[in-house]
Amino acid sequence: MTEPAGRNRLDEEESPYLRQHADNPVHWQPWDDRALTEARERDVPIFLSIGYSACHWCHVMEEESFADPEVADFLNDNFVPIKVDREERPDIDSVYMTICQRTTGRGGWPLSVWLTPDGRPFFVGTYFPPTARQGMPGFVDVLERLAESWEQDRDEIENRADQWSSLLRNELEETPDSGGDVSAEALSNATSAALRSADREYGGFGSSGPKFPQPARLDLLLRSYVRTGEDDPLQVATRTLDAMADGGMYDHLGGGFHRYATDREWVVPHFEKMLYDNALLPRVYLGAYQLTGTERYAQVARETFAFLDRELSHPEGGFYSTLDARSGGEEGTFYVWTPEQVADVLDDDDLVGLVCDRYGITPGGNFEGATVLTLAASLSDLADEYDLDVETVRERLDDARDRLFEAREERVRPARDEKVLASWNGMTISALALGGRVLDESYAERGAEALAFVRERLWDPEAERLAHRYKDGDVKGPGFLEDYAFLARGAFDLYQVTGDVDHLAFALDLARVVEEEFWDEERETLYFTPASGEGLVTRPQELSDQSTPSSLGVAVDLLFALDGFAPDTDFSDVARRVLETHANRIRGNPMEHVTLALAADTYHRGVLELTLAADERPAAWRETLAARYLPAAVVTQRPETDAGLGSWLERLDLDEAPPVWAGREARDGPTVYACEGFTCSPPKSSIAEALSWGADGNE
Repeated sequence: MTEPAGRNRLDEEESPYLRQHADNPVHWQPWDDRALTEARERDVPIFLSIGYSACHWCHVMEEESFADPEVADFLNDNFVPIKVDREERPDIDSVYMTICQRTTGRGGWPLSVWLTPDGRPFFVGTYFPPTARQGMPGFVDVLERLAESWEQDRDEIENRADQWSSLLRNELEETPDSGGDVSAEALSNATSAALRSADREYGGFGSSGPKFPQPARLDLLLRSYVRTGEDDPLQVATRTLDAMADGGMYDHLGGGFHRYATDREWVVPHFEKMLYDNALLPRVYLGAYQLTGTERYAQVARETFAFLDRELSHPEGGFYSTLDARSGGEEGTFYVWTPEQVADVLDDDDLVGLVCDRYGITPGGNFEGATVLTLAASLSDLADEYDLDVETVRERLDDARDRLFEAREERVRPARDEKVLASWNGMTISALALGGRVLDESYAERGAEALAFVRERLWDPEAERLAHRYKDGDVKGPGFLEDYAFLARGAFDLYQVTGDVDHLAFALDLARVVEEEFWDEERETLYFTPASGEGLVTRPQELSDQSTPSSLGVAVDLLFALDGFAPDTDFSDVARRVLETHANRIRGNPMEHVTLALAADTYHRGVLELTLAADERPAAWRETLAARYLPAAVVTQRPETDAGLGSWLERLDLDEAPPVWAGREARDGPTVYACEGFTCSPPKSSIAEALSWGADGNE
């Protein structure tokens, strides 16, 4: 017989979010066999609370309810309380967030779910105030009502739990009895939907707040512009990129992006900073920079990379997860300013006026008596107003920014969640790889450091398996589809930029595990959890884009890209069958499935392969690649000589050159081939010439 825990066990966990609740009088348990066994043997419901360390309303609910001894006593007596960090267990979060969204019409964190002892949900919500207010039921009232129902109306609860579990299996696990044809119009359908939902006045999507970054939709619009030559997708994308970079979601002193804007005009953010946002957004800004030449976009990427290196870097190479929204117990106080605070730092009245006008800093402010910095006035307007030339205005503002930044560093800093997640690091490595191609090679070197860190700590080369999370020597797993797909993509992107075959070999190792552990031959899909992983009430798929791209969509695109390097696998066949399985869903709601729609477009067009037969890339090649927007191309490098190629094939465990390299030898020095749709250009000495041939279809 398992005895009640009798105490809060979260002090045994490494997750900063779980440790934040380790001193609560609630007898919190981690999600483990001991807690689940206790619920079964006591025959009481589970109260499951899911959140993350930077979650503002998670903090609020803790302070209001979980720190209250009377609330804790009732929870402990009538439920088994379990805390889950959604960043450590995205599988659990996915399952129960889905039932919240389907039954209440909304979601968010903290996620509050009541489960039967075997994990079936029967009541769900998000934040509950301690007592009823503003139409929300009080947490204590909910607990009392559910405890009474468990004793007196058990059959009704069991019936609801069965219905909800069936709904979850239908929504997350099941696949259609028969697939559909993958639409050749996937990109145009998704683009049309994105343009219809665009806010033409303020940027972004939707006509009200909150506004989220939506990097996948922006990527879609940039690709559509290149494909069609129509200006509208580019205009919508750049309008949004400008609005985000000018508004309060961007940190104008320290670089990097907050999570989202609470209003339509992008002024007041939710202040937490997430690693994934600051990995995904630089890629879009760099793409827009390649297409438009707008220096501001490159600068935003540089400043965001600087933020990552300064504030989210593990000293040995990886990247931490988040910065909290709060510091000193108050949201946003680290980032906002009053005119008086500016004057305390700057000893020049004219400079104070210049700074306040530039960043919209006013006595009343726009956030609780202070001001979230935005770009409120242009340099040229300020030059006219202060009777200065533009360059002088820029220099004075740059000096002021440096001084304000230094002063801000003395404030109480937001807490940092120092988990290192394989998936989020993979996205960051991809971003840094693109930075290495477009801006400076040093960014790719920083990406390689992060990849080495994750490989050393989270990859088991003997078992050939990846773990999900590292923190202070503690490893927690197993890896999910997002870990394998995003990290493999990061390693492959580094290979494309650096030509280092070791990165390619690692990407292939990860992709093979995707096929082994996540591909279901019978249901013709890729699941989010590994076949050898823990069984939940249902086995989820991640089809739609959320805060991060669909891991299934990223995996499909990756398998298409790697197929030419791995003749011994079924990568392309798996990817095609996944798309066919979900073709009707992609067609019916392309906005929810942008990443899958882009993968479907790749399937129809075929992968553009740019093969570089060279030991070292000439400077002219690097310049062409830096300036050319090639989001769906595979840039592959192979050695010039047969001897060099032999050592690479040995590293890849291949007997002969894979299709992407076969017959594409160097001819009298570094040589380029552009291949698409089973047709290749003649050998060229210029990347621009090879790409031009590929576009024309002839020499």
